[in-house]
Amino acid sequence: MIAEGADGRAAAIAAAIGEPARARMLYGLSDGLARTSTELASIADVTPSTASVHLQKLKDRELVKVVAQGKHRYYTLAGPQVAAALEALSVIAGGPRPFVPHTPIRLRAARTCYDHIAGTLGVGLHDRLVSLRWVTAAAPADTAYDVTSAGTKALAAIGIDVEALHRERRRFAFACVDWSERRPHLGGALGAALLDVALRRRWVARDLDSRTLSVTPAGSREFASRFSLRLP
Repeated sequence: MIAEGADGRAAAIAAAIGEPARARMLYGLSDGLARTSTELASIADVTPSTASVHLQKLKDRELVKVVAQGKHRYYTLAGPQVAAALEALSVIAGGPRPFVPHTPIRLRAARTCYDHIAGTLGVGLHDRLVSLRWVTAAAPADTAYDVTSAGTKALAAIGIDVEALHRERRRFAFACVDWSERRPHLGGALGAALLDVALRRRWVARDLDSRTLSVTPAGSREFASRFSLRLP
């Protein structure tokens, strides 16, 4: 059997994208947000079982990747090259409608997810920690994080002992997909420590009857000065 050449691979990828249901799924992921197979089945207007078959084909062609989180499996585009190909095709075909989350505004802005910060605030903190290179992926394409030496010093300045967190009998730090933002916030022992600091220093306050967090004026200043995170 002759090995599949570049032209054969390109044709196979084009065929995978060219099937209407799979194309709808891919364009449904082109905003960079993660979605479950159930949501993608709805976007593609197919049954969940049919969606699973389509997603496996897209995964086989390295057009999507999947992250298992608890009982859910979240799909995203496999990388920027896939997004670029879809964008090029959309010049001719027209782009998809953007994803609009149906989450109450205050709950979407900031809330707890188990024992760490979620919502727009949590995603923003995650992105700043990565951008500042205080945390890095433990391995390429891994969802687990390590803290850099610069991050260890910066976190120590707000009272977080990274070495002590490593000794805890739980995952240290990982990317946790946010269900309203569909992008990662920081989970694990490090995420819990950040929430604890934010509460103790009164950067955020808990609502009495929900998981909502309210950012205080002091918190807005601290998030801006320490993390370069400016909240709306």
